[in-house]
Amino acid sequence: MDQPRNLTTEPESTILSSKKTVCVIGAGPSGLVAARELRKEGHRVVLFEQKHDVGGQWLFDPDVEKEDPLGRTKFMEVHSSIYNSLRLLSPREIMGYTDFPFLMKEGLGRDTRRFPGHRELWLYLKEFSVHFGIRELIRFNTRVEYVGMLEGNNGVCGDLGNDLKWVVRSRKLENGEVVEEVFDAVVVGNGQYSYPQLPSIKGMKTWKRKQMHSHVYRVPQPFQNQVVVMVGNSLSAQDISMELAGVAKEVHISSRSQKNLMEGFSKVISKHEKLHLRPQIESLEEDGRVLFVDGSFVVADAILYCTGYKYSFPFLDTKGLVTVDDNRVGPLYHHTFPPLLAPSLSFVGIPRKIIAFPFFESQGKWVAQVLSGKRKLPSPDDMMRSVQEFYRQREADGIPRHETHDIIQFEYADKYADKTGFPHLEEWRKKMCLVALDNSDVHLETYRDSWDDEELLQEALQSPHFTQHIGPIMIST
Repeated sequence: MDQPRNLTTEPESTILSSKKTVCVIGAGPSGLVAARELRKEGHRVVLFEQKHDVGGQWLFDPDVEKEDPLGRTKFMEVHSSIYNSLRLLSPREIMGYTDFPFLMKEGLGRDTRRFPGHRELWLYLKEFSVHFGIRELIRFNTRVEYVGMLEGNNGVCGDLGNDLKWVVRSRKLENGEVVEEVFDAVVVGNGQYSYPQLPSIKGMKTWKRKQMHSHVYRVPQPFQNQVVVMVGNSLSAQDISMELAGVAKEVHISSRSQKNLMEGFSKVISKHEKLHLRPQIESLEEDGRVLFVDGSFVVADAILYCTGYKYSFPFLDTKGLVTVDDNRVGPLYHHTFPPLLAPSLSFVGIPRKIIAFPFFESQGKWVAQVLSGKRKLPSPDDMMRSVQEFYRQREADGIPRHETHDIIQFEYADKYADKTGFPHLEEWRKKMCLVALDNSDVHLETYRDSWDDEELLQEALQSPHFTQHIGPIMIST
């Protein structure tokens, strides 16, 4: 392998001394908007994407046979966890970036529903990448396999985060060619819904029948006339259980807590005779039995784990300065900057339970402006104290460690936006989000096609967000 190319020293007449060469990992919703914001600040950007197109999680991949069914590999062959029938959980009006609304578009193959199928959001991201010229920054079919600090940096304390450079090793998947380069900064945006989070169940390793995580679930047909045990009652579990009820012999939904079951899902279970609610699993037996903690059991053909996902950065070597502990990525100052490595290393797209696209946009803007010197971070010590105080407050509020990055509060998103003068979330967007959540809680089977927020919808469509002129965008679908 050749010596690493040092992109930080290559001449670039349009780049000022305060501008950086930046590696962005992942061309999904967070990586795309981060790359756009970085280039707006004048940085030189290389965006690495292991798949053949943009979209990240929203680039549907039906070919799951190449993946370990429980996702136990270091580098996942299948990135997307989208199943064929998936529709958005939120109305399209709240989904878009601030300067690029998620418009309803007529035409062959387009989905004009308020809660469209997954392909429509992928097309939106593709249009975004074309409109802002991001595709020219992307190296498709290229997987980042190593990111580490360039040798010669003596320690990483104090302000040395400003001076760090990063070695990035990537592999072209089409021919196996490995390339090493040096960057001033790295922005990690590889998503959060690709690496399965699995429970620890007695007998799980020796149970001989089908076991798989919902990461590789695509269609219900393989479960025809089977007895299926689903573990978890997440939103995806609810969708998939309703779909399986149409083909499976029985579907048993195992949940740790039945008290927190949403009203809408309870209605669905009581309505479908093939759906059965079960307590937590006690053990899996070699004869095919699945034993539950209440002493009951079923003989199952398959177990489908709908148990969520974990953050994973298999390419990243920070010498232990950034870790993932019980799904807490840290320490991160406001879920973005590791205090001892900032600003040369940052993360975009870590927070969950937020209105994602505008938040990721504000993250990308903050990272870009800090790197250009337009905005300043507190000292590493001050950032670390802030992180520790945040952890203490979460603990005092009774929030478990694995929910560290679950934001939930609109107020936090607005305070975050203030760091760069980014606009606050519109009131109609907040209200529309809450109405959709409430509707889904009560009317799980119908909320995507039946709603009562017409006044909010009209307010949204007449707002500056939707009346701004974008112009025609031509893409191949």
